[in-house]
Amino acid sequence: MKKTQSRASWRPDKILSASNTGEGAVPLLDLMISAFPEFNRTRIKSLLKHGQVRVAGSLAPRHDTPVEQGGQIEVNLTRPFATFRHPRLSLVYEDNDILVINKGYGLLSMGTDSARKDVTAYSALKDYVKRQHPSNKVFIVHRLDRDTSGLMMFARTEEAKDAMQHNWNNMVIERNYLAVLEGVLEEDSGVVRSHLEENSRFEVYTTHVKGQGKLAVTRYKVLARGQGYTLVRFSLDTGRKNQIRVHASDLGHPIVGDRKYGASASPIHRLALHAASLKFVHPVTRRLMEFTLPVPSRFAGLVKYGHFEQKSE
Repeated sequence: MKKTQSRASWRPDKILSASNTGEGAVPLLDLMISAFPEFNRTRIKSLLKHGQVRVAGSLAPRHDTPVEQGGQIEVNLTRPFATFRHPRLSLVYEDNDILVINKGYGLLSMGTDSARKDVTAYSALKDYVKRQHPSNKVFIVHRLDRDTSGLMMFARTEEAKDAMQHNWNNMVIERNYLAVLEGVLEEDSGVVRSHLEENSRFEVYTTHVKGQGKLAVTRYKVLARGQGYTLVRFSLDTGRKNQIRVHASDLGHPIVGDRKYGASASPIHRLALHAASLKFVHPVTRRLMEFTLPVPSRFAGLVKYGHFEQKSE
């Protein structure tokens, strides 16, 4: 029988839920006073100041933080919550079963035989959960290429990992990527279907030999065109290695910066591919989870896209 980790090792001392009164958002201080009548305002503000209160998974240092109806409040009475800081990735969401991050470009999802295993998204999250409790673990659910940025999910238990991986096509409702392509893609939307193979140089390509390769299906929609580039949203029906990169090249418009698959230049000094949205069924609670990141500002700049206030990379 598989030995599992006790969730109690990372649970806060108390979890509150803002009651559904129909009054909209409620100030955090009011909810804390109601939940802890034995504490005076000074004690409650001290909990906030010292990082012992989280709202919706994020630290809440201000007593006037609005809490939406049904919102979750976590409180540690004796210790601050472990905080996550990393120069190449940010924590988007966490609970007792999963973590969702925004991975920066140039960062490996996990180590390889030829790369340092301590400079990866996996190692950063492993260090973080072990600071919460030494017995905590983290598990890879899916990967992004080193030079692709954006949303990734990790599991905190083997059960959550297995539930996602064994039922991936049913659990993952939607995955969208943003990319800037070289040249002007004429069609506003479309579907690319092909069978993909990988050669001895680890290059993936479309094969036209009957019976060879694995079917890959990619859908696309043009968001903007400008300055000789095209900003495109890609969605995946299948999840093959380098699928979007190969299909963009097959369209005759490789992704900016993707010299491996035919790009001629790298004007923003990175691969212009970003995992921008992820919608899935939570492996334990069965709730629908949805996360969305804005258009990276450097992608927008290439096509003079009109959302320069969005600064996420």
